[in-house]
Amino acid sequence: MGSMPPGCRDRSLLPGPEHDQRVNEHGKQAMMTGHVTYTDILYDEKDGVATITINRPDKLNAFRGKTCDELVDALNRCAWNARIGVIVLTGAGTRAFCAGGDQSAHDGGYDGRGTIGLPIETLHGLIRLTPKPIIAKVRGYAIGGGNVLATLCDLTIAAESAQFGQVGPKVGSVDPGFGTAYLARVIGEKKAREFWYLCRRYTAQEAAAMGLVNKVVPDDQLDAEVDLWCREILERSPTAIAIAKRSFNADTDSVAGIGALGMQALKLYYDSEESKEGVRAFNERRKPEFRKYIR
Repeated sequence: MGSMPPGCRDRSLLPGPEHDQRVNEHGKQAMMTGHVTYTDILYDEKDGVATITINRPDKLNAFRGKTCDELVDALNRCAWNARIGVIVLTGAGTRAFCAGGDQSAHDGGYDGRGTIGLPIETLHGLIRLTPKPIIAKVRGYAIGGGNVLATLCDLTIAAESAQFGQVGPKVGSVDPGFGTAYLARVIGEKKAREFWYLCRRYTAQEAAAMGLVNKVVPDDQLDAEVDLWCREILERSPTAIAIAKRSFNADTDSVAGIGALGMQALKLYYDSEESKEGVRAFNERRKPEFRKYIR
């Protein structure tokens, strides 16, 4: 079995022999957009559509602090750009949309800014604040924080290869805001609790049946299907869509407050031996022994 990609919180998400490569096979390729140099994402605008791609396939497109900062910057570039009518969020390669937080950048906290070392609250808030529809284009794994991103996007279109799920309680973590409370609103309380308590994975068809995914298509048709949805959206009134999005979000805006409180608790939890046991066990390739730290 190959070595575990540091960006993956689920040990079974291992690269196969056809391991994905970055757009630049010689390593990181910075992309200049305005005054910002992107190394962790790709950004493109074409025919009224902005496409933001998490470009870390060697880590299953897991995010670190820098990744989140670049995603925030990219969203700010297109969110209020009158030439853009719809935004697509996706992951580079074919194996993953996003596998959540990069564990190589996590040691009792992540490597960036924000309550837990990730500006994740800013990123989540901006996905909702952006007045344009955001479509999650999902191939492969949408696990952990990647599952939360797919949940938060206005629409989610998945390839048949897509897999959804949570792993937090397996590795000493949890998303105490939109990843839990808003997930329950999207797929129902019982199913959301199943997601978090059992940490199972779900196929694209299962995710569609529970309301997490809008449509499932064969992998080779995913790009064309997303393009079709984008074209239809671009024919609609942007102001009407912006008002509709604000109205949809108003019903669950209180989740941001729940999340802010929860992130403070999560920061304390990350400092506990119980949480650290999850990271240790993950790195040592063994089952965690959480209960020995309960007093």
